[in-house]
Amino acid sequence: MSSNRNMNHRPIMQRLTVLLVVTFMAAAFPLSAKADRLNDKLLNRPYSDMRRWHLGFSVGLNMFDFSFHHNGLVTEDGRTWFMEQPDPSPGFCVNGLFSLRLNDYFSVRVTPGIYFGNRLVRFKDTTNGDEERQDLKSAYLVLPVDLKFAAQRMRNIRPYMIGGIMPAVDVLKKRADFIRTNAFDFFLTVGFGCDLYLPYFKLIPELKFCFGLTDAIQHNRPDLVDDPWRLGVSNSLKRATTQMVVLTFYFE
Repeated sequence: MSSNRNMNHRPIMQRLTVLLVVTFMAAAFPLSAKADRLNDKLLNRPYSDMRRWHLGFSVGLNMFDFSFHHNGLVTEDGRTWFMEQPDPSPGFCVNGLFSLRLNDYFSVRVTPGIYFGNRLVRFKDTTNGDEERQDLKSAYLVLPVDLKFAAQRMRNIRPYMIGGIMPAVDVLKKRADFIRTNAFDFFLTVGFGCDLYLPYFKLIPELKFCFGLTDAIQHNRPDLVDDPWRLGVSNSLKRATTQMVVLTFYFE
C-alpha cells in the first residue's frame, strides 16, 4: 500500500517540473528576442566572458519535497501510519554569485544564499483512515558550488548546464511535533540555464534540481517519550530525503 501511494505522489512533482520548465522558457526567449531586435548588428557586452571572475546576485522561487520511506511499524494501539506530501508549497530564495572562469567553456560558480520554504506533510492511519497534518517550515543557509559548462555564444544568448554539490543548514528552531528534521543536509545538484546578454548586464534564468543525500529526519526523539501517539507516528518513518526544484534569475 505504501508503494502505491508513493507512485501516486510522483506525478505532482513531474507536473511541477514541467510547469517550471515552461515558465523558464517563457521568460528566457522573449527577453532574448527583444535583445536581438534592439541590437540587430552589434553584440551586447562582447567582452564580458573574457573576464577572469564575475560577481552578481539572484532571486528565485523554490519547491521543497520529501521522498518518504516507511518501515511498516504497527503501533501498540494497532495503527500503521503513512506519510505523504500531497501538494508542494512555493518558497523563495536569494543568493550571491561569484563565478571563476576556467576556460572558454567551463567555470566554477559559488552562490551562497538562503532558501525559505515549507512542506505540508499529511500522516494517514492506513487502518481506520485517521489523518493528521504538520507544516514543516525551513530556512536553509546554502553554499552551492557548481561546475558550469556553457555552449558557444549565439548572438546575445548562451545556454549552459551545471552540476555540483550544495551543503545546507536549516536555521529555524524545530518544534516538538510528529516529525522533526535535522539541521544539516547535503545535496547533489543539476540544472540548466541561459545567459542573456542585455545592454547593461546579463540576465540568467536557471532551473535547478537538488537531491538530498542524507536522512532528513531526527529519529532520536526523547521529547516524545511522554507522548506515545506522536512517537508512534515518528517511529513509522524509516528515512526521508529532501528534494528541491529551484527557478532562479541571476543578475550579473
